[in-house]
Amino acid sequence: MSLIPSIFGSRRTNVVDPFSLDRWDPFDSLFNSANLPASARETSALANARIDWKETPEAHIFKADVPGLKKEEVKVEIEEGRILQISGERSKEQEEKNDRWHRVERSSGKFLRRFRLPENAKMEEVKASMENGVLTVTVPKEKEKKPEVKSVQISG
Repeated sequence: MSLIPSIFGSRRTNVVDPFSLDRWDPFDSLFNSANLPASARETSALANARIDWKETPEAHIFKADVPGLKKEEVKVEIEEGRILQISGERSKEQEEKNDRWHRVERSSGKFLRRFRLPENAKMEEVKASMENGVLTVTVPKEKEKKPEVKSVQISG
């Protein structure tokens, strides 16, 4: 039993989350970026862009860490079937002939995350903003309709 936490890490992902379209890979943490070749490490961090999703009484709020990206390098799209798609790309820094790199840790590459939104999402009112490397997507919710109660006269 002591091997399970070290193999699968302390991931907070819910494997049976009905709204997530991300595939859970049980071997994901076995191959951490330290064991990968440099070419694979370049995209590994950005490919797994971290996104939080919280629900308030008024909206669903997504916050994505996209440090170093400009808003022009990030796309937020709504697809048919209530799918929210967040994607982007960080370009690799240009190397000059006279440059001498000592360490390259910042990731480059593409990322894509998709979420199926619940029925109460107002798809036509989605808003997005970006500040200090954090993308915030707000999806307002329909107001909960209270069931209408109609009194019926009893005859007799």
